[in-house]
Amino acid sequence: MVIRSKDMPLLERRRMRLLLTVGTLSTVGVGGVSGCAYDDSCYEERLCLTPPKSLCDGEPATAMALDECGVFVSEQGDDTSPGTKEAPVKTLQHAIGLATHGPRNGQAATRRVYACGGLFEEAIALPSGVDLWGGRLCGDGGWWYEGSFDRPDHPTTIAPPVGIPLQVIQGEGISTIFGVRVLAAEASAEDRKSSIAMILNHGAKARVMSSDVIAGNGKDGEAGKDAPSFRAMGGVEGNDGASACTADAAMGALPVVTVCDDGIESTGGYGGDGGLDVGGDGAPGRPEPAENPEDFGGAGLGAGSDPCTRGKDGAPGTSRGRAGGALGEGYLNKYGWIGVLGEDGETGGVGQAGGGGGGSKSRGPMYACPTSQPQSGAAGGSGGSGGCGGKGGWGGGYGGASIAIVALEDTELELAATLVVAGNGGKGGVGGTGQLGGIGKAGGDGGHGEDTRMWGACDGGWGGDGGRGGDAGGGLGGASVGIAYVVPHLAILPGTTIEVGGAGDGGYAGGAGIDDEVGQGGPGPSAPIYPFGAANELPR
Repeated sequence: MVIRSKDMPLLERRRMRLLLTVGTLSTVGVGGVSGCAYDDSCYEERLCLTPPKSLCDGEPATAMALDECGVFVSEQGDDTSPGTKEAPVKTLQHAIGLATHGPRNGQAATRRVYACGGLFEEAIALPSGVDLWGGRLCGDGGWWYEGSFDRPDHPTTIAPPVGIPLQVIQGEGISTIFGVRVLAAEASAEDRKSSIAMILNHGAKARVMSSDVIAGNGKDGEAGKDAPSFRAMGGVEGNDGASACTADAAMGALPVVTVCDDGIESTGGYGGDGGLDVGGDGAPGRPEPAENPEDFGGAGLGAGSDPCTRGKDGAPGTSRGRAGGALGEGYLNKYGWIGVLGEDGETGGVGQAGGGGGGSKSRGPMYACPTSQPQSGAAGGSGGSGGCGGKGGWGGGYGGASIAIVALEDTELELAATLVVAGNGGKGGVGGTGQLGGIGKAGGDGGHGEDTRMWGACDGGWGGDGGRGGDAGGGLGGASVGIAYVVPHLAILPGTTIEVGGAGDGGYAGGAGIDDEVGQGGPGPSAPIYPFGAANELPR
């Protein structure tokens, strides 16, 4: 195996790979064929040193291509044709179907496809055990290999505009893939931002020789959605308490409630009742903080020997910090690679409502209600409710990957004299920004006394402001990997070259500056060969 940059012309690399591959096949080919030229004249002139057992047992890289040995496919073919040398089909997938299941006339399946050099803009699925022998010279009907590797257009190029060009699926036996150029377009995989050239699905087996497997660049991840730019729902002003001498039983002001989108409520404290000799205490505002040594939202006290006290202001909701950036290596599945999103920002805490004001009394040394009027003292105002917490931003999307070959669990892959190229991974997306919390509102006024000589009731406390929603973390950068695998049987033979680009950087967190790394996503994995743990393979 060679890992290097593209420092050798492509044509020269192809020539070298051809020599290496054919040298291997001549010693281990089926039927012991050796010493043959690349065209059909080898068979016709009886120059083979060891004849094959049957017409189709010879190594396809050196033996003649016969109708009974495979299905023929050409850009100039027609899918209504039988797939012979004289009448090839047009699409690779149709040829694979005929080779897998047999021609329509009931003949046995050949399990071999002969493909001309040329461009096939289709994504194909190849069952294990069906061979694809591409790059053949077909212009004069010869369907041979001699000289074809010296031509710039020799490979059978599999390059669909979208999708994964080549998927090898489970079948019977091992597939040989020879003389093809598998080319994945940028951002063409299922997620529309990764580029994956070839996937071996569970249990698939393939031998790739004298071929190119090339993935394009990944696309940058999308930015996370910002939370609304306007403030979250604000609180409600508390209700006013009844004045003295207006009711025989002056009930304290009723509470007000703010119901936030997440179902959390901020409820103002009841105002204290008005009394004759003693005013009633108010109620505390809700929700009360878990720890509240300063008695935020505390209830006002009713009048007795001293005047009443005002309800206390509620505590502000907790503002959320910046969420974490995406980390890890991502996940493999039959659709390719799935990255990790940045963490969403948390919703800010709801503001605590204010406590209810204490009620007052009507009797005392100062004054009393006139005998012609109701006798109760003034009632306290209820606390104002707090504002809702701001919503958090949404996490940044992951950058698209560039992976030449994905080999899932229980697969077998052998590479010989093959060029494997991965491009650059895309950058992770920026996280979204959080929303400002809602404004808390004032408590209600306490009821008034009959005149200046009678104590009035006390006001409710202010509701606290809602906390700001958190900014979201940045997404994971896209992977740049030549061969990404999960427990396969992998063999890399001489002449194979693996080239990789750079992994994408992780996205910044919402609201972060250029040098602010808090909440930034991590870079994607980058290596010529990268193992993913079994836990990093998503369900089928």
